[in-house]
Amino acid sequence: MFITVSGQKGGVAKTCTSLHLAAIWSGRNRSVCVVDADRNRSALAYAVRGELSFAVVPVEAAAKATRGADVVVTDGQASSDEEELRHLALGSDLVLLPTAPKARAVELSVELAALLRRVGVAHAALLVKVDLRQQRAALEARQALESFGLPVLGAEVPLLAAFDKAEAQGVTVDRATDDRGRADPRRMAGWSAYCTVAQEIECLISKPSSVASRIISPLPLSA
Repeated sequence: MFITVSGQKGGVAKTCTSLHLAAIWSGRNRSVCVVDADRNRSALAYAVRGELSFAVVPVEAAAKATRGADVVVTDGQASSDEEELRHLALGSDLVLLPTAPKARAVELSVELAALLRRVGVAHAALLVKVDLRQQRAALEARQALESFGLPVLGAEVPLLAAFDKAEAQGVTVDRATDDRGRADPRRMAGWSAYCTVAQEIECLISKPSSVASRIISPLPLSA
């Protein structure tokens, strides 16, 4: 399975999404490799801070490192260049577009989806950084994405301080702790969301393209 996580700008939880999906599949006894194709090398920087259960390699080492992997997740370069996207995405089973519930983020995902349609690559949006106190913003973002024919995963990743703590520690959100080493009380809401995302992706890829392209109904988050 080959998944590319992409976006036109930084700060859209691209690396967070790539690494958490990889961790979930790795935890299911699958051989997983994350390819860091972003010029900022965010995934590599995240990995060296802690201890992840899978390999994270630069794009230059991808050919050899991914040879025996069951799952390859590419943390893509933030770019709107069509040729660059074509090279990055054509080998993917799915390109995932993390999208915050903000007008500009939605616009950029719609633009990127149009490019992906032109090159014939399967894709879907994922709502991230969703403030549970502002559900209307997430609903409006979902409706806007769907109005442009962009499939949207049902799962939504919540906005949590636990994700920032996890990144600083180089761990996944389920292992996030505060400065005193205490487990973050909200951490499992973030982990549960990504578990649902991983399940949806596998279902999408296993279905015929005509079915996979349909818009997905929202699924509830478990705390």
